This record gives sequence, structure tokens and C-alpha cells, in this order.
Amino acid sequence: MGTVYVNQEDAFLGRSDERLKITHERRTLLEVPLLEVDGIVVLGRAHFSPALMGELLERQIPMSFLSATGRYLGRLEPELTKNIFVRSAQWRASEQPERILHLARAFVRGKLKNCRNDLMRAQREHSGLELQKAIDSIQQSIHALPRAETVDGVRGFEGAGSAAYFGAFDQLIRVEGFSFAQRSRRPPLDAVNALLSFGYSLLRHDIQSALNIVGFDPYLGYLHTQRYGRPSLALDMMEEFRPLVVDAMVLCCLNKSILRPEDFESEPLSGAVSLNLEARKQFLRQYEQKKQSRFRHPVLEKQCTYQEAFEIQARLLGKYLLAETEQYPPLILK
Repeated sequence: MGTVYVNQEDAFLGRSDERLKITHERRTLLEVPLLEVDGIVVLGRAHFSPALMGELLERQIPMSFLSATGRYLGRLEPELTKNIFVRSAQWRASEQPERILHLARAFVRGKLKNCRNDLMRAQREHSGLELQKAIDSIQQSIHALPRAETVDGVRGFEGAGSAAYFGAFDQLIRVEGFSFAQRSRRPPLDAVNALLSFGYSLLRHDIQSALNIVGFDPYLGYLHTQRYGRPSLALDMMEEFRPLVVDAMVLCCLNKSILRPEDFESEPLSGAVSLNLEARKQFLRQYEQKKQSRFRHPVLEKQCTYQEAFEIQARLLGKYLLAETEQYPPLILK
């Protein structure tokens, strides 16, 4: 089954023998063997039995909490894996400027190349789009990355490339009723931003779970600055997956009219835009389908799903930090 998404407000999550049982007002919504559950994501308010919480920790099953609008709130995290060697190498690298710079460049290079490739694909498949200027701008940032001598310099090129990408994002939306002017967060102020923010919260859950499986400390990163409570390494590794998984899935939901303007609602005071309950279920289904879609991994040269790729990339990062490989290869797909 993979990840279980709890979308029903005031649902109760409990354990029945070796099974996860979710009920609401005495009605069973889901009952599934815990053996088949990789993680749980709760949206909105829910209730839990102490027996289930203990079982999740025992089985190393993480549970993330999001607001009803998809904003990340926190996480029930099992104990870190016993692989102290990976964490030791991770901390040593944080004192080595050349390794920090290598990883920062790699994470950004992966993100920007995937952004560029998305725009180039759209330009090939749909005539009349004016994307070349954005493509060239992103390419300039990619070419400039090796010249960045500090992580701040890398962040500057990432910012310029991302601005060019999102500056062209509206052209990738080919249906009436939706538009995108600029990225807005906390809160998202339009439907497209609401979907992107929601998708990135789901992606964070998956990436952080993969890092925990491999043995990393998700709070010690290299591209994102250290901040209390911020899983910087998870945010680092998310970069290369944002355009591949979330952006692509959001555009699919819009351009195939899986989601429509009437599926969104706005909070009167803050202006925050979010999906209604039924549309949220559809979005979660689309995200899960995207995670299970298969492609050929360019480094391993074998078929895998995006769900598997989260852990593959974490293990490749571990190999670099343990000096088993000379560089970290971000996931880049054409």
C-alpha cells in the first residue's frame, strides 16, 4: 500500500491485531495490515490510540501531520536507524567546505536541469509557447554553478534559475480558469500555489522517511541553512525531485481537468486558498500514482519508481559521504 493518507476530519486511528484500522463515527474507513504501511500522513484533526502509536514506533513507520490546507505541521519520527557510520560521515562533511560546496552545487544542478528539461519538453510538444528566454536563463545559471565559490553563491544561482522557471510556469497551464503569476507561500494565495505547496509538503514526508531509512540526520543539511526544527537535508534532497514529481503532477491535474476551479476554496481573513475535501482525495490519489510511476534510473540503469528513487538517491548520497564514490549524482531525467 505504501503511504496511508488520512483525509477525514476527526477520524480515529487504532490498531486491531496486526492491522491499522481507521474509523469515523463508528464506520470503518480503512483496515489494512501494518506490514503493508510505509508511512501515514494525517491532514487536519484526528485521534489515535496509544497502542497504535507504540506499534508505529516499533515498526519504524513515520507519521506526518499537515493542516487541512496541506501545510506541514510536524512528525512522529521513529528512532534513528543504527547506521552511525552514515551520520558520522554526514557530520564530518559539514566541517569540510569543499564537500559542502560539491553537494550544494549538485542539489541545485539537479533541480535546475530538471526545470530546464521540463520547459524544453513543453516547447517541443506545444507550438506557440515563448519559453526560450526562460530556458536560456536557467542554462546560464547551470553553467555558472561551477564558478560559485560559496554556498551563498550557489543559492544565488538557484534563485535566478528558479525565478526564470516560475516566470514561465503560467505558459505550461493550458486550461481556462487557472493562472500563475508568482510563487506565494504561507499562505498560498491562488489555486496553483496551493497545489504546489500541498505537493511539496507530501514530498517532504517521503524524502525525510527515505533519509531516516538510510540513517541520516535529516536536520543537518548543506544547501539549506541550519535552523532549529528545520530538516535541512530533507529540503536539500527535495530540490531535484520538485519539478520531476510535484510540478509535473500539478500540471497534469490542471491540464487534464482532474481538478477544476470549483474544487478550491478561500479563507476570508488570510486569503489562503486550498482544496475542498473531495478534491483533496483526488489530489492524494494522483500524487500516489505519480510516486509509483516507473522510469529508468540514469545511474543504476534499471527501472524504478519515484518512491524507490527517494531511497536510491539517499543511498547514493551516503556513498559519497562515506568516500565510496567521488561525487554525488543528482537525479536528472530528460
